[in-house]
Amino acid sequence: RRMDIRDREAIPALFEAEKFDVVYNIAGIAPLPDCQSDPVQAVEVNTLGLVHLLECARRTGVKQLVQASTNAMYENETQFPTVENSFNPPTLIYPNTKYCGERFCQSFADTYGMTVTCLRFANVYGPHIDCLRKQPPFVGYMIRELYYGRTPEFHSDGNQRRDYIYLDDLIALALRVVERPQPGFDAVNVSSNQSYSVRELYATACRLMGKEIEAKYCPSSHYWAKYPELYGGAYGIKEEILDHEVNKFSLCDNAHAKEAYGWVPQVDIETGLSRVIEEECRMLAARDNA
Repeated sequence: RRMDIRDREAIPALFEAEKFDVVYNIAGIAPLPDCQSDPVQAVEVNTLGLVHLLECARRTGVKQLVQASTNAMYENETQFPTVENSFNPPTLIYPNTKYCGERFCQSFADTYGMTVTCLRFANVYGPHIDCLRKQPPFVGYMIRELYYGRTPEFHSDGNQRRDYIYLDDLIALALRVVERPQPGFDAVNVSSNQSYSVRELYATACRLMGKEIEAKYCPSSHYWAKYPELYGGAYGIKEEILDHEVNKFSLCDNAHAKEAYGWVPQVDIETGLSRVIEEECRMLAARDNA
């Protein structure tokens, strides 16, 4: 059933009625510009909503809470591959909501002896990726534009590299941390430990889809142009902040996941992209023919 994790009546009643053993919190506002343009709502949902679940879990004896966190909190890191226990704190609103949320997770674990596991997702891709939202994920946007034969616009030079993880591998680790729980607080990178550039992924997608469309590379300052409120007011977003976000490098060390939980990602980038392309093209065709 659908409900809001901030609901101070329905959520506690649900916890009391169900007496959950394990709770996964994957609720939240994920798009960075959405969080940046409405920081109050972002904090209410991503941070305070999590605290609400932690308190409900504490009161009802939940054995483990697993929190969907993010490698976006490594946005200012300069050491790669990045490990879980040493990094520079983030700047933007979205990663800060997750960063602060993790501090509360550790607080509850340390104060009450609870088991709380935070999974720091790398760039997740897989079937059913939301390619239609206002600011879609890169993989979904790229496939959508190629499907319609349009020229995709990327707000960089295309050489920035990111760490990607396929959905099935993420799910496998999410299950494994419950099968082999580590008492107390634990933060775990969910990553492939490999990085790929925009140009590399785009070339692969073009080959898999049989397309020959040259992408357009635009200034990073246009990246959040759909959110004019970020540029208005007495203080607009700094151009260098956007430039850093667009062009940052990310590569996460997944050794802890391997050593503590016996997890190794199984899906290579080409296999994963093939699956996403097949599903997204099927979805778009069904939508167009509806």
